[in-house]
Amino acid sequence: MNRPRVSSALPRARTGGLVVTSGEPPAASPEPGGAPARLGARIHGLRIGLRSDDPALLRRLAERLPRGWRRADGVRPHRLYALVAEARGERVLYADGAAIARGRRLAAALDAFESDVQLHVAEWAPRRVFVHAGAVGWRGRGIIVPGRSLSGKSTLVRELVRAGATYYSDEYAVLDARGRLHPFARPLAFRTARGTRRRARPEALAARIGVRPLPVGLVVVTRYRAGARWRPRRRSPAAGALALLANTVSVRRDPAAAMTAIQALVLRAEIVQGVRGEARDAARALLDLAGRARGPRPVPPPGSPGARGPDGRR
Repeated sequence: MNRPRVSSALPRARTGGLVVTSGEPPAASPEPGGAPARLGARIHGLRIGLRSDDPALLRRLAERLPRGWRRADGVRPHRLYALVAEARGERVLYADGAAIARGRRLAAALDAFESDVQLHVAEWAPRRVFVHAGAVGWRGRGIIVPGRSLSGKSTLVRELVRAGATYYSDEYAVLDARGRLHPFARPLAFRTARGTRRRARPEALAARIGVRPLPVGLVVVTRYRAGARWRPRRRSPAAGALALLANTVSVRRDPAAAMTAIQALVLRAEIVQGVRGEARDAARALLDLAGRARGPRPVPPPGSPGARGPDGRR
């Protein structure tokens, strides 16, 4: 089997073991030789450049860009990807001139590109804060389930969507400075009973896909345990903020922006925590809980007499 070889010259990201560059997003990248097909994209305020020696491969890369991207040709990219064919039938994926995947299987190169570009956007998107979390909409408000990869959040999101919730993401809850939830509707990834990884487009689940920002009504801190009964406990805004910050991609790079978005969120949302059993049962209970949760609470401007911090103190 020809597995893609990943460059060891670049530092590993702290989430998921993906290969990304560190430092500021580059304003310029060297143009790869022999890659005349090109495309520019804008995603959550970041400019991404794509290059390939085959127009068909360029289209395959574009298919893996996050949903909602827009053309941005003729501008200098923050990050430049190139997928080119080299000797012995290998395809090599470059990010800013460094090889991050190499092999004969096109699917592996495309998977590496999709993971890298998503993580890069999550780390560097201006005016947005990305939290590792599943996210859905329900009756005009968002439900966020923070958790890293393999924590079971994709399975729970899939069952929430099957129960009628609107799909926002199974990997990143995207927040603005007001704490509102924005869509990042990538294909759902989950593991089968045999332990293999599968992907499903939201349309394959007949899912409604979110298109507008929502106030967050419920944050659910949970983990799976076989046979567990769902008995959630309400937690403080401070506990909710800690759970979200622990899963925020850019918290070390820009802690002020992360705190602004998360404080706005937790002061308006219900925070609950508990161990869950099977995702289908937990999904029904969560939607019932979200339907009964109190509406968003008005939050005074910072510094006003009625303002509170995340710990609930004035």
